[in-house]
Amino acid sequence: MYKIVICCASGMSTSLLVEKMKRSAREQGIDANIIAVGAGQVHQEGENADCILLGPQVLYAKDKLTKDLNAPCAMISMRDYGMMDGENVLKTALSLIENRAVH
Repeated sequence: MYKIVICCASGMSTSLLVEKMKRSAREQGIDANIIAVGAGQVHQEGENADCILLGPQVLYAKDKLTKDLNAPCAMISMRDYGMMDGENVLKTALSLIENRAVH
């Protein structure tokens, strides 16, 4: 099972995105635990995550999180975030996880 952490300022604005990602994962038969957290919780939840995706409002945290945590970390595209495109965001997460496994 993959653990995917989605981080935004408070963890609230990403809840719809997370639900859409979960639906897409179920439809594709992907076993994933996808959670939304606020910036204050990301270190705790990201500790054993397979990847961490950041909403646009927490761009400032990317470098620190990449350095502090053992999981690959990337920004969610503005388009995908604005459209709440759970399928594309899930693809981004899976790509990060697969690229990590290769290296």
